[in-house]
Amino acid sequence: MNRWLNRVAVVTGASSGIGEACCKDLVAKGMVVVALARREERLAKLKASLPADQTKRFHTRKCDVSNEKEVVEAFVWIDKSLGGADVLVNNAGILRDNLIINPNNSSDLRAVLETNILGVSWCTREAFLSQQRRKVNDGHIVIINSVVGHGVPTVPGVNYNMYAPSKYALTAMTEILRQEFQNKGTKTRITSVSPGAVDTEIVTDVVKERSPDFAMLRSEDVADAVTYCIQTPPNVQIHELIIKPIGEKF
Repeated sequence: MNRWLNRVAVVTGASSGIGEACCKDLVAKGMVVVALARREERLAKLKASLPADQTKRFHTRKCDVSNEKEVVEAFVWIDKSLGGADVLVNNAGILRDNLIINPNNSSDLRAVLETNILGVSWCTREAFLSQQRRKVNDGHIVIINSVVGHGVPTVPGVNYNMYAPSKYALTAMTEILRQEFQNKGTKTRITSVSPGAVDTEIVTDVVKERSPDFAMLRSEDVADAVTYCIQTPPNVQIHELIIKPIGEKF
């Protein structure tokens, strides 16, 4: 991680779960971290929990990634205040416990697509353009994907709604971005990290209540994987990393 010391990492969906764990891990390893999320009070609580030396390198900003204007404004602030994002962890994502065939579900379908796909697109675009303007040639974009972006298991009582299709889109987007970065002549790297079930709010609300013995990863396990991917040598790109908990049933 030496080459990332005091460089800027932006983490979306940072107020809980995987995003919070990534923030803690990256700032502890010497990066300047910007935590983006909708829940400002959670971000403030996260910052207050950090040791004093890490607090100086930890910044928060309210940002709903489904709102393009807020994304653009957040990255303008990062450029002006901190010099720009060198690492981006696209973690923000939502799941709606609904069915695609249900009536009156348009708001749920739209919310998942806007957050899980468009939010990633906008954040990645702004981070990459910032790197291009600053002639940063070794940036790294991480997308927190999911095993359901590679295959859709049947889990009793779980309604994936538009969640699985959105994750499939991220699998395709990872390769599209790899090609776009390469065609721009940069060495910016892209990694999709696809966990199985993770013990976070998004999963607990839908799965854990119905299957208490359901095997799950910890958020910290995924944060470890993110750090592993960004600290590989500059000539090495981990394109896709799939992680499952021992005992996962699908």
